[in-house]
Amino acid sequence: MTPPPPGRAAPSAPRARVPGPPARSVLLLRLLLLLWAAAASAQGHSRSGPRIFAVWKGHVGQDRVDFGQTEPHTVLFHEPGSPSVWVGGRGKVYLFDFPEGKNASVRTVNIGSTKGSCLDKRDCENYITLLERRSEGLLACGTNARHPSCWNLVNDTVVPLGEMRGYAPFSPDENSLVLFEGDEVYSTIRKQEYNGKIPRFRRIRGESELYTSDTVMQNPQFIKATIVHQDQAYDDKIYYFFREDNPDKNPEAPLNVSRVAQLCRGDQGGESSLSVSKWNTFLKAMLVCSDAATNKNFNRLQDVFLLPDPSGQWRDTRVYGVFSNPWNYSAVCVYSLGDIDKVFRTSSLKGYHSSLPNPRPGKCLPDQQPIPTETFQVADRHPEVAQRVEPMGPLKTPLFHSKYHYQKVVVHRMQASHGETYHVLYLTTDRGTIHKVVEPGEQEHSFIFNIMEIQPFRRAAAIQTMSLDAERRKLYVSSQWEVSQVPLDLCEVYGGGCHGCLMSRDPYCGWDQGRCVSIYSSQRSVLQSINPVEPHKECPNPKPDKAPLQKVSLAPNSRYYLSCPMESRHATYSWRHKENVEQSCEPGHQSPNCILFIENLTAQQYGHYFCEAQEGSYFREAQHWQLLPEDGIMAEHLLGHACALAASLWLGVLPTLTLGLLVH
Repeated sequence: MTPPPPGRAAPSAPRARVPGPPARSVLLLRLLLLLWAAAASAQGHSRSGPRIFAVWKGHVGQDRVDFGQTEPHTVLFHEPGSPSVWVGGRGKVYLFDFPEGKNASVRTVNIGSTKGSCLDKRDCENYITLLERRSEGLLACGTNARHPSCWNLVNDTVVPLGEMRGYAPFSPDENSLVLFEGDEVYSTIRKQEYNGKIPRFRRIRGESELYTSDTVMQNPQFIKATIVHQDQAYDDKIYYFFREDNPDKNPEAPLNVSRVAQLCRGDQGGESSLSVSKWNTFLKAMLVCSDAATNKNFNRLQDVFLLPDPSGQWRDTRVYGVFSNPWNYSAVCVYSLGDIDKVFRTSSLKGYHSSLPNPRPGKCLPDQQPIPTETFQVADRHPEVAQRVEPMGPLKTPLFHSKYHYQKVVVHRMQASHGETYHVLYLTTDRGTIHKVVEPGEQEHSFIFNIMEIQPFRRAAAIQTMSLDAERRKLYVSSQWEVSQVPLDLCEVYGGGCHGCLMSRDPYCGWDQGRCVSIYSSQRSVLQSINPVEPHKECPNPKPDKAPLQKVSLAPNSRYYLSCPMESRHATYSWRHKENVEQSCEPGHQSPNCILFIENLTAQQYGHYFCEAQEGSYFREAQHWQLLPEDGIMAEHLLGHACALAASLWLGVLPTLTLGLLVH
C-alpha cells in the first residue's frame, strides 16, 4: 500500500508543502514511512516470486459475470473447447456462456431442497457439490438438506433422480471425491451420516461394490483420483492421491504424510468372508517433496494435476503436486506415472520381513481372478511399500519452492514461436491471486521463472475453483461472488517496449510491429528470446527509451517525496541525484513504489533526479524529475508568457504594417 502523501501531494505528482509544522510532525512522518517500508520488506519477494503484478480487468461485459448472491461453496464443470461453464451453487446451477468477442451471459436452474423439515437453516440448503456430463444430460448432485440426492439436467429441465448416497456429501464442508469412468463410479463419500465415519475409497457402481479396509488409512484427506490405462487392460490402475495423519508420533515428526495409493481396476474382491467386499490390491506409497540442500521438507499435499505425455505414453505422464509445510510455504514437485508404477511393482512392504507371497501384493491378475487370501492378508496388515516416490530429475528435488501458500494448480503444455516447448503452471494463492510460472519442457529443473501474479476478480476474494481450457487458451476461476474468464496470453500488461516485452519471458508473448502481442494473434513469427538470462538483448534497439522529463515547483525548506512505480519485483530501483544514490529499493521490497523522502529541501537538493531500474544486465530509466525553486518556475512561466504575448502582439500588428506599406 502506498503511504499517504504529504499535504496535497499524489504519488505520481509530488507537490511542495509549506514549511512550519512542529519538528515532531516531521519525525512522526519519517517513522511512519520507515515502519511502512519495514513491513513491506518483511512481506517481500525474493527473485523466485512473481516478477510483476497485474489486475485482470477484462473486456467490459465479456470476461466476468456475477452470481447475484454470495455462493460460499461452488463446484465448476467445463468441457474443453466449449464457451459454456456450469457452476453449482446453493440451491441452483448457473450456466455461464462466454462467446468469443461477445458479451457473456448467465442462466440459472433452480434445484432447491426437497426436504420440508431440517435441523437448522443451514441444513435446509441444497449445496450442489457434483456436476458431471452423462450421456443423458448433466448430472447434478447436492446435499439436499442432509439427504444427498441427484438430478438430471436436460435442456434446462430438471429430472429428479432421488436420493443417491455416495454421490454427494451430507455437508458441503466434508472432504469428498467422486470419479467417473464409463459406467463405473468411485467415491470417497460415506453412505451413512452417523455410521461408518471412517473414510473409505469405494466403488459404488460397477461390477461389484468394494471398499478399502478401515485400517489402511489414518484420517485421510482425498485430493485427486485418476484411472490409468496400461499396456494390458487387466493391468489398468486406479491411482488416488491423499494425505493422512502420520503414524510416527515423534514430536519432531510432521503431522501429515502425503501418499499415492494404487488399486487394480479389475479387482473383484477376495475369496474369504473378510476380503470378499474389500479392495484386495490396495497399496500406498509416500510422496517425497524435500530439498536436502536447504533442509526444507514439504509434507502436506494440497493439489495434484496430471499432464499426459503428448505421444500417449502413460508412463511419461507428469504428476504435478503442490505441497506446503507448517509455515504455509509451498513447493511444487513433479513425478512420473512410470516411477510411481515401478515403486508399487518392485518395492518390499514396510515392516514386512518375510518373503512375499505369490502373487505379490498389489499385482493385477488377468481374467478377473480373485486375489489369494494370503496375499490379501499380508497387504492388509502391511499396506505401505518401503520405497518412497521421489520427484523426477537427477537431484530428486522440488521444481521450485516459495514463501507463498499455493492451493491449486493446473498446467498448460504449449509451443512458443520458435518451436520450443514450455510447461506453464497456474497456481492459486491463499490471497485470491494466480501465479503464472514457466518451466522449459525439454530440460529437467532448468530455468524456472515466475512471470506474474494475476488478480482475476473485480473484487479480491478467495479462489474456490479453477479450470484450464487448453483449446480456448483460457482459465475459468470462481469466487463466492463471480466467475472470471482469464486468457493465458496476457500480453498487454507488459510495458517498456520491446525490452519490457522480452524481459517478461512469457512464452505466449512476443514483439511484433511495435507492440507486445500474443503469438496466437500474429500471422507470422514474432520476436521472442530463447535466452532466459538476457532476453532484452534480442531487441533491435540496444537501449530502452529514456523516461520523459517531469518538472515540479518546490519551496525551500519544504518536505516532499518522489515515488517511482516498481513495475518489476525482480529489479533494484534506485533514486540518483547528481552522482549519488539517495535511495535504493531491493527486489525484496514488496511496496509498489520506491519512495525518496526529503525532509528539508536545501539549495543543493534542487536539480535532476533519476529513478533507475537494474534487473540483471537490463538497465532502464523509469522516471526523470527536475526539482526547481518556485521562483525559478515562476520566472520560466513569466518568460514563456511574455514571449507568447510578444508573439501575439506582433501577429496583430503585422497586417496593419503590411497594409500601410502597400498604400505607401
